[in-house]
This record gives sequence, structure tokens and C-alpha cells, in this order.
Amino acid sequence: MISVIIPAYNEEENIKTVINICKKNKDVSEIIVVNNLSTDRTEEIAKEEGAKVVFCNKQGKGYAMEIGVKEVQNECIVFLDGDISDYSDDVIYKLSEPILNRNMDFVKATFDREGGRVTELVAKPLLHLLFPDVKYTQPLSGMIAGKKSVFQKIEFEKDYGVDIGILLDMIKLNVNIEEIKIGKLKNVCKSWKALEKMSTEVMRAILKRANVKC
Repeated sequence: MISVIIPAYNEEENIKTVINICKKNKDVSEIIVVNNLSTDRTEEIAKEEGAKVVFCNKQGKGYAMEIGVKEVQNECIVFLDGDISDYSDDVIYKLSEPILNRNMDFVKATFDREGGRVTELVAKPLLHLLFPDVKYTQPLSGMIAGKKSVFQKIEFEKDYGVDIGILLDMIKLNVNIEEIKIGKLKNVCKSWKALEKMSTEVMRAILKRANVKC
């Protein structure tokens, strides 16, 4: 069976849709929404839709993800971002199938969308310089799946560096990794100010794993 974790900060517009996508997969026995200090109706809506809601009292996606892993009952975990409304109906299947049927330990989603400024201008160039063997189409994708026993062995960065940190930690552990295409997603562009913060935190996570002090 599959556990789905949805870290959520003020996602009242999309959380119902994301939860209902999870419900469409018969192998999903647990949906956990980690309320990361939301000030809107995210928690209320999630409960109405039958999800288990866990409260995270520290701001940051990594904190929420770490709490979610501690809460799940199943070995197979799928993480979905709570701010995306156009997941395909089979996204859970695509992410979990390599874990359940082909002995993969970690799955990273790739997808078609416009944008990805931090990915193309920060993450990929830095990976090319410091980790030239790491070649993933969407290294910052937050849609991932993996075994609970493997997630328990890695460090969760607490900010925007969490997704690239997980990928590099999985590679360091030498686990079985697969990149899976999940379709086309809408691009939600962040402001330039937000991109500066995101870029800094992504760079810090990469440099940390390259043992470069910053």
C-alpha cells in the first residue's frame, strides 16, 4: 500500500483537488497533509476530504516532509506538492510503480512545463561543475516517491534546498533511482525576490554536499 504526504502552506485553493487525485488510486491507504503554519482553510478542507492532518510548527517544506515521514505507516511513500492543480489521474501510479514492482528505492518526477529559472540558471550549472554525473531533467522537482526506510537515512534541508538535497543524498547512498515523466504541469512563476531566496538555498544545499564551505 501507498502513503501520500502533501506538505501544505496556505493551499486552500488546490488541496481538495490534490487529495482527490490521491483517492483515485486504490492502493493509497493513507493521505497525510502536513499543515506548515497555514493561515487559511487548508487544514479544514483537508479534514473535510478525509485526509489525516498533521501540524508542523516550524516554517519550511523540509520540516513538513520530515514530520510526514515519521507519521506514515507504509513503506512506499509518495510526496506531492500542494500547490499544483493539474496532476494527471495516474500520477500516484507513475511515481509508485517502480517502488512497488521494480525494486526502485527512489523515484524523481520529470515533467513538461515552461519556466524553471532556478533549475536552468542555478541548479543545473552548479551540478554540472560539482556533480557532473548527476543528470536529471528536473532536479528540483518536489514530486517524488521512495521507501520509508531510505528516507529515514537522509537529511532533509529545511528550506528550498530540500528537494535537491534529497536527490544528492539518495545518489550518495547508491540506492536504485529512476526518473519518471508524469506529464505536463502548469508553471507558477515566483517573483524575482522569491527567486533570489530560492536560488541561495538551492546553491547552499548543493555546495554543502560538495563539501564547499559557504
